[in-house]
Amino acid sequence: MVLTILLGLLVGLLVGLMGVGGGVLLVPALVFLSGMSQHLAQGTSLMVQLPPVGLGALYLYWKKDRVDLRAGLVCALGFLLGGYFGSRIALGIPARELHAAFGVFLMFSSLLLIRQAKRYPPPEGKSS
Repeated sequence: MVLTILLGLLVGLLVGLMGVGGGVLLVPALVFLSGMSQHLAQGTSLMVQLPPVGLGALYLYWKKDRVDLRAGLVCALGFLLGGYFGSRIALGIPARELHAAFGVFLMFSSLLLIRQAKRYPPPEGKSS
């Protein structure tokens, strides 16, 4: 139980800090630290994200006028539909293959982020 509380706290901090989806952090943590299956970790991660992300982090961004309401609502509709159909697909995939696909997704995402980071110029007074 203490591990689960600590995972929630750490993932919540990182979600607020970096804006990443909790699943990118929470799913691997639940699989490797809690021993959950990939399907169970993904389903648990989806349940965990509903109230805190929607209310906690959004509130602070809203106060700072850092939310595009129209884009958020349109994207949320797509997210709702995509999440439903993606979950139907994921539940039909054997756990081993789903686990591997999740790992490939994380590696691909990290490569895209590294590539993008290299495009930014170094801070003034610093060389790359």
